Amino acid sequence: MPGLLGEKSSVAVIIAVGSELLTPDKIDTNSLFLTEELNSLGFRVTHKIVVGDDALDLESAFRYSCGLAPLVLVTGGLGPTEDDLTRDVIASVLGRPLEIDKIILEDIRTRFAERDLRMPEINRRQAEVPRGAEILKNQHGTAPGLILKENNVTTVLLPGPPRELRPIFTHYVAPRLKTISLGKRVYRRVLRTTGETESFVDECVKPICQRWLNRSIPIRTTILASLGQIDLHLSTVSAGQLKAKAMLDEATCELREKLGILVFSEDGRSLPEVVGGLLLEHEATVSVAESCTGGLIVSRLTDYSGASAYVSGGITTYSNEAKVKLLDVSGGLLERYGAVSEEVAIAMALGVQKNLETQFGVSATGIAGPTGAVSGKPVGTVYVALVDSNGDIMSRRCQLPGDRSRVKFQTSQVVLNLLRKKLLSI
Repeated sequence: MPGLLGEKSSVAVIIAVGSELLTPDKIDTNSLFLTEELNSLGFRVTHKIVVGDDALDLESAFRYSCGLAPLVLVTGGLGPTEDDLTRDVIASVLGRPLEIDKIILEDIRTRFAERDLRMPEINRRQAEVPRGAEILKNQHGTAPGLILKENNVTTVLLPGPPRELRPIFTHYVAPRLKTISLGKRVYRRVLRTTGETESFVDECVKPICQRWLNRSIPIRTTILASLGQIDLHLSTVSAGQLKAKAMLDEATCELREKLGILVFSEDGRSLPEVVGGLLLEHEATVSVAESCTGGLIVSRLTDYSGASAYVSGGITTYSNEAKVKLLDVSGGLLERYGAVSEEVAIAMALGVQKNLETQFGVSATGIAGPTGAVSGKPVGTVYVALVDSNGDIMSRRCQLPGDRSRVKFQTSQVVLNLLRKKLLSI
């Protein structure tokens, strides 16, 4: 749509309206959808704001957003009830009086009549339109979408229900934005790493990322830390797909060379999925002995179809007695070193590898907490081990932070990464 934006800018802000979005029970899926769609059209979302059903809060959020970007999308708050304030607040800020649109009003009446219902008088509010707004027909609900342009800022108002918002954006908004982006879109690449901290990864890649950011067509890098994993998100806006992908390939290659073995995935695969692929590639099998992780390692390995080709099985031995009976761990070893020790971790890996007759055996034993700490072994102390059919043994002691569930997950990540590195070394 010529003139939709005052300038050919690729920056957008999303405001999600609704007090329910500020509770733990409701997820703002609209912003996720809009971000993906805007990225595909060459627009970079710089801010997402969630605001409750309060006129002053919404006014503040909208005024702030207008100073950030020439494109502001507001979702929700277009219903008929008194707490649906979006139309009123946006119209007031822009100095546009609300006027009843007779066509919209008749459409709403017709929708009720088709269900043998009389339109409640309160629904007249949904036919109120800020003067000068472009109306976007809603085929799946009673609240239309609206587009308003003021002082080089274009505001798009969209209803909150996803089944209404998505068709309106796809059919009406996206084609208009496409004419502005001049064929540009956002291209992305993700490198997944494990085995080091966020600060370490950031220190390694910062000079490289800064250099790519200063290119004529910049590549932006965002570091996202999750449990046991650090992701590097690379993105660039370009009209040329081949050129964008070539640039991302070059940047990815440079980062991979810098980070080395820390990078486990460039194609979106998870760590257990990558490990499974390597086991298949080497026609190898693995068995798992677990204590503190309670079966989590083998569970993650078998989350993917076809895992029976490389996972023989897992044995969860929580008690010392189970370690002795099922994994052939020496009682004297347990008494001398304790269940949480390098010696016992190695014995567990040897036992499961031998009993299940696999090429690799891996194990984990530790103190997940919040109780169980002893002198020299605080909560989060974990020992992991790996053995193979050639008699090679690898072991590691870790001190992992967090609560019980976090310690368990991080332990599984350490074991899987140990196996990955072993497979890469073959």
